[in-house]
Amino acid sequence: MSLDELKVKNEACVDCEIGQIRTNLVFGEGNPESPLVIVGEGPGEEEDKTGRPFVGRAGKMLDQALADNGLSRSDVYICNTLKCRACETGSSGRLVNRPPTKEEVAQCRQWLVPQLAEIDPKVILCIGAPSAKNLIDKDFKITKERGKLFPCEYAKTAMAALHPAYVLRRSTQTYDGGYSLIVQDIGRAWEVALKLLEKEES
Repeated sequence: MSLDELKVKNEACVDCEIGQIRTNLVFGEGNPESPLVIVGEGPGEEEDKTGRPFVGRAGKMLDQALADNGLSRSDVYICNTLKCRACETGSSGRLVNRPPTKEEVAQCRQWLVPQLAEIDPKVILCIGAPSAKNLIDKDFKITKERGKLFPCEYAKTAMAALHPAYVLRRSTQTYDGGYSLIVQDIGRAWEVALKLLEKEES
């Protein structure tokens, strides 16, 4: 099944609560021929509005980290483990983000797994601990294990990087919050992906 066909099927999915209340499906975007796929946890408010992954403040930081490696969204493929925003009505009456349930994560694998299979990346770079726990190891420790290569069922190898939202929370006037580590990890993931691609084609 092609990515376009899979997306059409995904758009009809209402298998869990968040699929029933979403504004837009956030399937993924970028270059499906890329050797590198970047995978976050799930869409937030801005992503739900636009139907695009990583477009809020964290997304702008991810774009900058790509640019600092001479890359753009057209060089990689970006998606999330969840395709719909996990949210609930807050005290203000507005929808607020919440962590997805285990059931929601499990339901969305029916879309994530064939999506990754169709792209067939050499490297998956998980952004943040939830994505790494979903795709690398359920006990993954992001601050200790980011930047390392791990076996992965869905690619030749997988890595994890800090989530830009985490970095934004920790940034100060004198400390980048870990932004340089995101740049470093994207650079390494891209380098490894290119080497694996070259090895496969030689």
